[in-house]
Amino acid sequence: MKNNWDVIVIGGGIIGLSIAWALRKRGATVLVVERGEPGLEASYAAAGMLADTPIELPAALHELARASAQMYPGFVHEIEDESGTKVDLRDQGTIFLSGEERLPLASLEPALVDQPAVFFKERSVDPRALGVAMLKAAKHRGVDIATGSNVTGVFYGGVDTEKTRYYGAKVVNCAGAWAGQVGPVPFPTRPVKGQMLALVGPRELVRHVVRWHGGYLVPRSDGRIVVGSTLEEAGFDKRVDVETIRGLHQAALRHVPRLAECRILEDWAGLRPATPDGLPLLGATSVPGYFVAGGHFRDGILLTPVTAAVMASVISGEKPGFDLSAFAAGRFAGS
Repeated sequence: MKNNWDVIVIGGGIIGLSIAWALRKRGATVLVVERGEPGLEASYAAAGMLADTPIELPAALHELARASAQMYPGFVHEIEDESGTKVDLRDQGTIFLSGEERLPLASLEPALVDQPAVFFKERSVDPRALGVAMLKAAKHRGVDIATGSNVTGVFYGGVDTEKTRYYGAKVVNCAGAWAGQVGPVPFPTRPVKGQMLALVGPRELVRHVVRWHGGYLVPRSDGRIVVGSTLEEAGFDKRVDVETIRGLHQAALRHVPRLAECRILEDWAGLRPATPDGLPLLGATSVPGYFVAGGHFRDGILLTPVTAAVMASVISGEKPGFDLSAFAAGRFAGS
């Protein structure tokens, strides 16, 4: 592997890989430096709801979320074509349980307990399949990948890791919950733990994403149903608690009793990258040539296509097409 690139991306999650891929499409040489294995942290743990409906989004994110959701079909088509890997993008929509109105649930979602609900025209995607496809597409484009390399610092013209030094004219920090651990800019990112489980049973037992305040069900086309999730301030602790998983399972059963026919396939915990105001960090930093794309919290999968597009523009010295001032890296300076 050579040792000089146009851009070095710190972090090989879905955000880092998609930005690297978008930059390669523009002709830049790109190296992704990943502390572990690409796509196995927050991206792997995510549920994959593309929930762009404003009801649960910060107002500042509405425009980006809407644009990213609209980009998803074309984005997935391109990634599938370049990777040769299918991504489970579903468009059956979301049933949100609330006291606002009653839907004909008996026909829409027969297994769901009849209760007030509203319908949102949202999609969902399998983040694990998306991550695999994104990695293959990035490699197909010629992105270089260095794994098992923990970046310890950024300097003008590259990055230092525990093993070696890599040189690049520009650097973008996409290290998720670990972004703040990479100097010289002290990004105020932190991990927010989410515990989840997956059930497996008859296909189409649940067709729609089902959301309620504090929980959700996300079906996959292969019969898996993801159940989530907690929001825990637990540092970098990724341990799974048996009682917590049992509580999530019981909540799911209250809404869909027939889930008792399914077996628990797996449980896990992920670390969402959060910021103090709940908004991502997008754009240039105070250090010349150093950029950041992180802190997406619960919306990293949703915001992947638009983040890749705007960051490729910003890093290339072009206007991103969106007002990114609410996501400026310097907004926490001095706090």
